[in-house]
Amino acid sequence: MEVAVYNIKGEDTGRKITLNDEVFAYDLEKGNVEHTVYLDVKQFLGNQRQGTHKSKERSEISGSTRKLIRQKGGGGARRGDINSPLLRGGGTVFGPKPRDYRSKLNKKMKAIARRAALTSKYANKCIYVIENFSFDAPRTKSYMEIAKSFKLDDKKVLLVMPEVDRNVLLSVRNVPNALMQQAIDLNAYTVLNTDAILITEGSVDIINQL
Repeated sequence: MEVAVYNIKGEDTGRKITLNDEVFAYDLEKGNVEHTVYLDVKQFLGNQRQGTHKSKERSEISGSTRKLIRQKGGGGARRGDINSPLLRGGGTVFGPKPRDYRSKLNKKMKAIARRAALTSKYANKCIYVIENFSFDAPRTKSYMEIAKSFKLDDKKVLLVMPEVDRNVLLSVRNVPNALMQQAIDLNAYTVLNTDAILITEGSVDIINQL
């Protein structure tokens, strides 16, 4: 399919660029695509977790081991020392322990999830292809002018570049609802977690082959 190419002022340049139908018009009815997207998003979020959570069990609590009350005849539940989970300040029963949340997903499934996400955004008219650009110096205002040209200054925007441009990166990263990413690093979660996507011309060829 062919789509219009815009300049950074949001104006149609009159030129067209071809988007790969296998990437931007993927058949969402083919196979269990929805579940594949779920697995990919779950894996991405899991890989971001540190997994350093920890609570102390009764054997790790610092306190006396003296038995507080008699075993029977008190009319209540039996309990031992002051470290008992039944008491305030006692240990935690089956509390969280440090663990690794990372998981693996094969490349084909990740590609399907990414294509499904891009297809969904394209169908909702959330993707704009713009001319390649660069900034002479890092300026957040320069990026905001581009966002305002597309009426996206109050939206969560993903800017896709063919490679890391330091000046553009420094200009974008101060904006709370904006993110710049290399085309090769696109993933389903990042695509779905945005309101609009600005893709530079140089990134299209890379994405078409993902």
